[in-house]
Amino acid sequence: MKRCLLPLLLVVKPLLAAHPNVLFIAVDDLRCELGCYGAGHVRSPNLDRLAASGVLFERAYCQQAVCNPSRASVMTGLRPDTTRVWDLVTDFRRHLPDAVTIPQHFRRHGYRAVAHGKIFHNTLPDDVSWDEPTHQAKGVVGHSAENVRRLAEVKAAMKAAGKSEAAIQRLRGPATEMQEEPDDRNYDGRQTTAAIANLRALAAGDQPFFLAVGYIRPHLPFVTPKRYWDLYDRTKLPLADNGFLPRGAPALAFGDRSMGGFYELRDYMDYADAPSPLDGPLSEAQQRELRHGYYASVSFIDAQVGRLLDALQELALADNTLVVLWSDHGWKLGEHGGWCKQTNYEVDTRAPLMIRAPGLAANGSPCAALVELVDLYPTLCELAGLPVPESLEGRSLVPLLAKTATRVRDAAVSQFERTHEGRRHMGYTLRTETHRYVEWLDATSGAVVARELYDHTTDPSENDNLAAGPGQQARLDELSGQLWRTIPRPAFPHPLLQGPPGVDARRSLGWHPAGNKPPPSNPEGTYQQVTFLNDRAAAVELIWTGPGNQEKSYGTLAPGARLDIRTRPGAVWLIHDARHQVLGHFVVTEHPSKAAKAVIPR
Repeated sequence: MKRCLLPLLLVVKPLLAAHPNVLFIAVDDLRCELGCYGAGHVRSPNLDRLAASGVLFERAYCQQAVCNPSRASVMTGLRPDTTRVWDLVTDFRRHLPDAVTIPQHFRRHGYRAVAHGKIFHNTLPDDVSWDEPTHQAKGVVGHSAENVRRLAEVKAAMKAAGKSEAAIQRLRGPATEMQEEPDDRNYDGRQTTAAIANLRALAAGDQPFFLAVGYIRPHLPFVTPKRYWDLYDRTKLPLADNGFLPRGAPALAFGDRSMGGFYELRDYMDYADAPSPLDGPLSEAQQRELRHGYYASVSFIDAQVGRLLDALQELALADNTLVVLWSDHGWKLGEHGGWCKQTNYEVDTRAPLMIRAPGLAANGSPCAALVELVDLYPTLCELAGLPVPESLEGRSLVPLLAKTATRVRDAAVSQFERTHEGRRHMGYTLRTETHRYVEWLDATSGAVVARELYDHTTDPSENDNLAAGPGQQARLDELSGQLWRTIPRPAFPHPLLQGPPGVDARRSLGWHPAGNKPPPSNPEGTYQQVTFLNDRAAAVELIWTGPGNQEKSYGTLAPGARLDIRTRPGAVWLIHDARHQVLGHFVVTEHPSKAAKAVIPR
């Protein structure tokens, strides 16, 4: 099926001065509720300043409203069904070991790339993307000593009551705390200080830089210095006016009473017994407490972003630095009864996005065009005059930034997996100019088991599912067709469930025993599915190698075990024994079947 991509240029003419620097700012769980998005009750002067000097995208959408899949898509320029990352634990390199991330691509073209904080998912920092291991702030404090003590007492009581070890380990301190510490004793404050120090060093270097700074707040828990809480009067904060599930929405949309991740709030000890949205809302006092903590966290991050912007000015870097700020998804503050992300709805899939490219025509004006976070990769390439990788699944936003076009796509697509009544499903959602359409597919058969339709011209909060209403069938069919023209319809069983078929019948990659010097690794082209099979009587270690002698271990393979990998032709895989001695290697080759087996012989 035809992919929905703009024509890709192998080399583009730089729109800015040669080799502009990049300041790449990621903020976790930040929703589109800022001063620059029209929320006058939120104190965000520095984010508003960035939006006013660049382009604020009013309708930007993530590819999946949860951290790891969204970030994997941003950083690779590929959708979740290509990265095969739909959860919080899968490393995208398990299936795409040869993927070239945004910072890797910039490094290949002379940039120095450095990261502070959460850019990729925090447990999967992908150090091969950077010139240095990802910097994490040290010597910081979280919950107070008193709250740490309280948590220990609660866990001891749970253990005495016979609660499971898994439940005890999941429990965390309170969801909110006014932190009696200066900014620099908080993780995000300390890492801003470190990032600014690194910015000074990079500015003094002889390479253009790609500096990524990833903030944890406003992700739960809302532990933020007290002075940011003091910016708000809790009694005057607005509350959600739609604290109920969408009328007519299928139960599948919330997945076995989970309300799309409501468990996240229940991991905190003061909300462990919070009712499910299917049973009732939180109390007004709880809602106000959580809103207060969220807004305080936003204002805290706003102050840190201001420090970064000020440092650019002080170092005379602002006129030759691209500044990008994005969040991995939105977040619910009581909408549909939820206090999390993890749905296919507007409030979760819509995310803040700001781009300031010095001198471009659209600076200073908001952009209402539909865009996706997967568009960031080709956009940055074009702005910096770098080649645009042909494999990318996004579209460059440069025509919008340069005001040579008013739109680059007709719709945005997101997705989310659900388990419901013992079966797994994948829901795909299409956001058009006027509607949101959701199609829920049985992951085994591909059958459409539920649909949702929301009319944004009359129902921007998505409170009424119109899919089952009279006279909607033609529109549903039209939107379904548009969805599968925008992205390829997956094969079924969905890759979510698939193991590699027909391993025994696959072609075999040649085994090159130790003593045969491996060629230079140069992975490129179409991904191949390779299954490694260990025929030895002892465990082996799989080592992927890339250009410039990069190496990444994919762990050990026990005797008789197998591991499935998606890897590009030209990639060299080394096989080590338990003493880290090279046993041999495989070179991935292209084949029309796009599948092979690599048997490690006895």
